[in-house]
Amino acid sequence: MGLIHSVRLFAAMLLVFAAALWIAPVAAQPLSPDVPLKIVAFGDSLTAGYGLPAQDAFPAKLERALKAKGINVEIENAGVSGDTASGGLSRIDWSIPDGTDAVILELGANDMLRGIDPKVTRAALDSILAKLKERNIAVLLCGMRAAPNLGGEYARGFESIFDDLTRKYDVVFYPFFLDGVATQAKLALRDGLHPNAAGVDAIVAGIMPKVEELIARLGRNKSRS
Repeated sequence: MGLIHSVRLFAAMLLVFAAALWIAPVAAQPLSPDVPLKIVAFGDSLTAGYGLPAQDAFPAKLERALKAKGINVEIENAGVSGDTASGGLSRIDWSIPDGTDAVILELGANDMLRGIDPKVTRAALDSILAKLKERNIAVLLCGMRAAPNLGGEYARGFESIFDDLTRKYDVVFYPFFLDGVATQAKLALRDGLHPNAAGVDAIVAGIMPKVEELIARLGRNKSRS
């Protein structure tokens, strides 16, 4: 009986050890520097790089800037010129591939320029953020300012969208994507609306601390998965 008991005890210990080995790979694991972070820049013409060579678009310049800091990252350009928040919602499921770690969400400028009811914009961005949260994808939300000619009531209704959704979904927030670039003629194309290559450089420099915050948060999120 003593021998049988010992064999049973040894078998039980093996089962516990095997279970530990099975569970271990699923437990907390830090991000490997050898595996590039997959980030999708999801937005409108400001993201797409309207009027610019592909290498001068925001996603490409941001990727190079991050790599210069030693961060292994790949940033996909999922910007569509003319897109509204509702347009983004209609393509979010197939524009963000499996394996995406984070999204830089930049939409709303065309809604504002077209005077679309802020309630419509809010609902679309809310749905986009809900879908990304469901997929456990970290988000950097980029805000937009309303043009002065639209009036104070519209501006308050529009600009509050980004603050409110930031709090609701606890995402990283960059209040104004065109900060330091808007109204600066030397940083814009001839249309006065879209940034030129120097303007994109200014955007990348301004948003960089928030992108680094996103990546830091991403590392924490991944370590919990």
